[in-house]
Amino acid sequence: MAKSTTKTAEKAAPKAAPKDAEKPAPAAKGKKVAAPKGDGAKPNALQQPLKPSAELAAVVGTAALPRGEVVSKVWEYIKKHNLQNPENKREILADDKLKKVFGKDKCTMFEMNKHLAAHLKSA
Repeated sequence: MAKSTTKTAEKAAPKAAPKDAEKPAPAAKGKKVAAPKGDGAKPNALQQPLKPSAELAAVVGTAALPRGEVVSKVWEYIKKHNLQNPENKREILADDKLKKVFGKDKCTMFEMNKHLAAHLKSA
């Protein structure tokens, strides 16, 4: 009887096949793939350089910068000068330069982008 059980066990054991070698890469479902951009492609709205107003230029500099870099430089300024409210880190306590940009003494980090947009113009 021992012989018959070993034979059935050998028949039941499937052979391991390499999985990755035979299957093609699955296509991304529901995801759009960005088309390659040519050399003359226009930058999107977030990458387009914008000229800061005189008030904002006091914080980020006078050079035209994309919106994302402007926000990054404002955050660098805020952290360098310790302008976040220690009790509520989402709140920014404006100094003299930022008061000119924000128009008030305090603003939240979510309001900040609205105020920055008012001080950016296309270059």
